[in-house]
Amino acid sequence: MSDALGERVRLRLRIEMAKRQLNTTQLAALAGVSDMWVSRRLRGKTELHLGDLERLATALGMEADELLEPAA
Repeated sequence: MSDALGERVRLRLRIEMAKRQLNTTQLAALAGVSDMWVSRRLRGKTELHLGDLERLATALGMEADELLEPAA
């Protein structure tokens, strides 16, 4: 994923987490992964892959393609 697209997705994830008042530990529990897994992806230390988008979107009650849309 390009840096610009990855940053847009990471921003969108943080916005959606804030809307739902979720921290990384809570999102990780919903996604069935460790909080380190979530944290590394949110900080850009680990590249986001399509499967990651699907997992995180599902945990947030969204469709994966919604995470690709610019934040409003």
